[in-house]
Amino acid sequence: MDIIFNPPVNEENQYIRILVAELRARGYCIHPLDTIFSSSKHFRSIRLVHLNWFENIDGTSVFAALRSFLRKLVVLTAIRWSGKPLVWTLHNRVTHEAGTAFLSRVLVRLLVRWSDRIIIHSGQSEAVLAAYGAKVAERVVYLPHPHFIGVYGDAVTATAQGHGPLQLLFIGMVKPYKNLELLMDVVGAFGQRVHLTIAGKAMDEGYAQQLIDRAETMGNVALLPYFIPDGELPGLLGRADAVVLPYDLRSSLNSGTAILAFSYRKTVICPEIGTVSDLEDHTLDTFCYRYDTAGGHRKALGEQIERALARKAADTQALDDMGGRLYQHVASAHDPHRVGDELDRLYRGILDKHRPR
Repeated sequence: MDIIFNPPVNEENQYIRILVAELRARGYCIHPLDTIFSSSKHFRSIRLVHLNWFENIDGTSVFAALRSFLRKLVVLTAIRWSGKPLVWTLHNRVTHEAGTAFLSRVLVRLLVRWSDRIIIHSGQSEAVLAAYGAKVAERVVYLPHPHFIGVYGDAVTATAQGHGPLQLLFIGMVKPYKNLELLMDVVGAFGQRVHLTIAGKAMDEGYAQQLIDRAETMGNVALLPYFIPDGELPGLLGRADAVVLPYDLRSSLNSGTAILAFSYRKTVICPEIGTVSDLEDHTLDTFCYRYDTAGGHRKALGEQIERALARKAADTQALDDMGGRLYQHVASAHDPHRVGDELDRLYRGILDKHRPR
């Protein structure tokens, strides 16, 4: 069965590879969105279109943003007019890029209106979509975010660190909305009691240099400003006591990095985004928090780091035990094979309704 699952490849995001592999194992032939107009025969062969992050706009320049928006508008309109079933996954509350927010909102409105099904990965997403009308809920389907157990290699058991510094790790793309300057300031106040490693590539070299300069003035922050190869991830995670993700609650909703941490037996220090709130009783195995202002974020983050320090001081095994319980939870609740089965059933149910009578 020929479908479009876009993007079909993302070397820096194993979420895509996992889902594409599950779909191919169930007989789907995956095509990229860029080929949709390659020929009339190919266009007719496409049975269904599934879009991820389609609302994101190229914000490198005003011209690039307008070109990206118009191109996506044409494609989305063609899918609508052709009658092809459309599935869209909601990943974020809003775009992380403030400069393209208006254009992104236009695409989101069309995606909400025209999608046959909207996939969500967290309960908080329902409240986001409720703003578009009560009837939208009829087309919303929850699917767990697949875990990453074993995807980057086996988990590495850290060398016993006893009562040494609290080892924190931030991992992922280095972008302003992730509040890394705030994180560095908060960690700096703890001195040698806390050590932070920031690992990830920045899209903007100027921003990367700002962080490098700041880290050089601190004695407890290490910066690895490059894309981390898959083989290095288990070691980085293994040396950490916890993964720290000080996301912006205004835009963040789900976190594949949090799922990655749980998949490698690590707890997180993180705002109560959708991924964390869905843990229900297992939120007690995280250091989650809420905030309303930048000052409130700084205070809450510092309090949770202090809590993690106290927990480690009282029991050097405590943080590992928290991570172990989170691992057990995602191993069961976020099984990629289960996600693949549910996605297959979703597609076939939609296609059955679109089949000519």
